[in-house]
Amino acid sequence: MPLISKYNRPVPRYTSYPTVPYWQEQIPEQERWLSAINRRMEENEEVSLYVHLPFCEKLCTYCGCNKRITKNHSVEHPYIEAVLAEFRIYLRGLKRRPRLKELHLGGGTPTFFSPAMLGHLIDGILEHVDVAEDHSFGFEAHPNSTTFEHLETLAARGFRRISIGIQDFNPEILRIINRDQSEEDVTRTVNDARALGYTSINFDVIYGLPTQDQRDIIYTVNKIREMRPERIAFYGYAHVPWVSPGQRAYSEKDLPQGRDKWNLYATGRDLLEEAGYQDIGLDHFSLPEDELSKAHQSGRLHRNFMGYTTADSPVTIALGCSSIGDSWDMYVQNEKKVETYQQIVLVEDRLPIIKGHELTESEQKVRRHILNLMCQGYTEWKAETMRCEALERAVLQWNDMATDGILVRSPYRVEVLPAGKPFLRNVCLPLDDHYWNRQPQNTTFSKAI
Repeated sequence: MPLISKYNRPVPRYTSYPTVPYWQEQIPEQERWLSAINRRMEENEEVSLYVHLPFCEKLCTYCGCNKRITKNHSVEHPYIEAVLAEFRIYLRGLKRRPRLKELHLGGGTPTFFSPAMLGHLIDGILEHVDVAEDHSFGFEAHPNSTTFEHLETLAARGFRRISIGIQDFNPEILRIINRDQSEEDVTRTVNDARALGYTSINFDVIYGLPTQDQRDIIYTVNKIREMRPERIAFYGYAHVPWVSPGQRAYSEKDLPQGRDKWNLYATGRDLLEEAGYQDIGLDHFSLPEDELSKAHQSGRLHRNFMGYTTADSPVTIALGCSSIGDSWDMYVQNEKKVETYQQIVLVEDRLPIIKGHELTESEQKVRRHILNLMCQGYTEWKAETMRCEALERAVLQWNDMATDGILVRSPYRVEVLPAGKPFLRNVCLPLDDHYWNRQPQNTTFSKAI
């Protein structure tokens, strides 16, 4: 496929704009960050809350997330106390009582923590917020460590969404990537979640894993058809051993590359669509009756550091090490090392901010255009308030992409065609002033496919 050779290049994933490598060197002050949150909450007191729970008992070698590998469960209590202490620091600085719209537990492995510890965490949060009527609470689950009691504890506190790390159903591939789970584990977790009233189940699936071939993708999608989760996140494996040393357990010669990797994606996409799943955006599919599909159809789909969501909250407060908060015009990231994070929060009694970025007016416009492309597949700038200098360069490159059949151009508008959906990141790239002004090394980002 000619488009692969042209567009399969290192490019940002645009979970934020500007992307993290281009954030300002100056660390935002705590009071300035709290002021940014309070400004947003004057208009709307709804917030999303992300909690990073970094511990795992075993290293999955494909993983690029911030994690701590340990079987010592004595780490649970001090970490949860630090997270709750961090939340109390926020509460002291907020002028309004938050109304919680979205709550997501990510990792790591959230179910590394005991059900009692997770219950203690959620109770400590819910005590200080009002819960929006249309709230969405979810968590990431490793099927090998997720028990009925975990599911029951969180369901009792309003959780109805669960994201299960599948990756692949081939036991040999799971062995190679050191992922300790079985098909029986997945089936049990899905059945238990359904029995307890969970209404949205997501499967994370990866294409491009070591030794993976067409037969593995077909087998995995057949299992998806049997279990019928509402959502699928179908990610391309990013081989970045300079970031995640565990990936050195295998080399590029073990990985599908170029056209072979593209064929894995195309096979999975086609089979998912045949099974009734709709392609709603970058790497994500959902059933027509799912809220993500409905939000995509109505133009309400949103994307943030937690992925695609229906909750376009003006503020995301992020708790735990390495997590990233967002007030639309400012980002902040927490300390990444567990011990340092706990020291800052529990002993120094301050927010553990180590990085951040305050967006200019132009950056906010670019961010809106990128979100439009990622969530709705088009963007337009008829209104003067949507115009910025970055569009002048972008239009020239988009004209070239239109020739390639990736998108269509019209006055003050660009729309991505079905052939261009796999290259959404490439379509966003021409808007990125930071990328073009400071061309990164190829190792900074993963490839488009």
